[in-house]
Amino acid sequence: MSPVPEETTAIDYVMEAASGAHFSGLRVDGLLTSSSSSPRATPTPTHFSTPTPLDSTAPKQPFVIGVSGGTASGKTTVCDMIIQQLHDHRVVLINQDSFYRGLTLEEMKHVHEYNFDHPDAFDTEQLLECVEKLKSGMSVQVPIYDFKTHQRCSDSFRQVNASDVIILEGILVFHDARVRNLMSMKIFVDTDADVRLARRIRRDTVERGRDINSVLEQYAKFVKPAFDDFVLPSKKYADVIIPRGGDNHVAIDLIVQHIRTKLGQHDLCKIYPNVYVIQSTFQIRGMHTLIRDKEISKHDFVFYSDRLIRLVVEHGLGHLPFTEKQIVTPTGSVYTGVDFCKKLCGVSIIRSGESMENALRACCKGIKIGKILIHRDGDNGKQLIYEKLPKDISERHVLLLDPVLATGNSANQAIELLIQKGVPESHIIFLNLISAPEGIHCVCKRFPSLKIVTSEIDQSLNEEYRVIPGLGEFGDRYFGTDD
Repeated sequence: MSPVPEETTAIDYVMEAASGAHFSGLRVDGLLTSSSSSPRATPTPTHFSTPTPLDSTAPKQPFVIGVSGGTASGKTTVCDMIIQQLHDHRVVLINQDSFYRGLTLEEMKHVHEYNFDHPDAFDTEQLLECVEKLKSGMSVQVPIYDFKTHQRCSDSFRQVNASDVIILEGILVFHDARVRNLMSMKIFVDTDADVRLARRIRRDTVERGRDINSVLEQYAKFVKPAFDDFVLPSKKYADVIIPRGGDNHVAIDLIVQHIRTKLGQHDLCKIYPNVYVIQSTFQIRGMHTLIRDKEISKHDFVFYSDRLIRLVVEHGLGHLPFTEKQIVTPTGSVYTGVDFCKKLCGVSIIRSGESMENALRACCKGIKIGKILIHRDGDNGKQLIYEKLPKDISERHVLLLDPVLATGNSANQAIELLIQKGVPESHIIFLNLISAPEGIHCVCKRFPSLKIVTSEIDQSLNEEYRVIPGLGEFGDRYFGTDD
């Protein structure tokens, strides 16, 4: 990846990078250099407050895919195709080759006699540790193996962050039962032996600097026997066998469809069917990355917040009732469409909620917008101070606006006021940018008939009732009063 441009174009660079094809997930697993840390060291995790006993507040378990097969069978191609199709999820690829043991001086003297295709050639314990940490939501540092020197880089490693999907690829990833047990799906790529040999020759001569005679000698002496003894017998553990590897587009499409089904919705959306999270894409993740960055300028914070708010508003409008309507087009043809809901208004919770008003006005010309001011102090303090609502609000559907749902207490106070004014609970749609699980529980348990539409559900609240990882005091950052 090329260096990030100067600060003046940094924002554009991030968005440009987020919009292209992603062949190894979010591509945040770049090379890092460390003189004091070993390759197995991991950053100290951020301290979060203890989550509630409900499983929905715990980090979501990633989907782990094992991809095995003979040498040069097309495993990496299959992985890249899966990653490309899962572009709206965070995906990381872990290669078993990264966990080769570095050769000793004695082994280096007889390197041509060393069997790189035997299970003992790999550091399986470190591989297990790596995958277990990723499944726990932690970042890991994957070693980098130099195939020309047969040693690990002592001062460099590959930083891999927690993701939605972890793909573990290698010829022997099914050999150890402990590794297999970490997998949600096991795929075996089955390719003709002659095709695999031709690919192996091309790869080892071009990419790894070996001569063709040594490649053929190694194949006959180690690679083929290891395939017969270890790789082929592990085929029986596969859930899916893909003939022809990356050429089998039908099989890969079916696998991706299954993965998407298993990933499903956020756990809270399964508990509360009235909670809707807009579909995540790399554009949306890129914008969240920007507005959550404490170093972003006010201008850029407002710009990208407005873009996200517009998406949330549009998604919320999609939950309003509609009626079928026929019109005549300029060509004289009849078009059957829908008519928008006419009786609609917005209500912003002062002051952060006012940041969402422009997006609502841009989507709904001439819409009436009411305001509610609630004093917030910690977790329990809530006092209605001011309200100004349309007189006929009881006859309207209401879009309640507040960019951050934290404890849910202020939202409950506002919703209770709307219901007192005669608005049916089912006519209220609560729109926000980020939500804490605690706030969703608080609101949905009390008002199960309203709808919540958000762009991301964060991890939890901390001891100060702030959303973590969150984005700080939204109103202060948006209106420029955070100094």
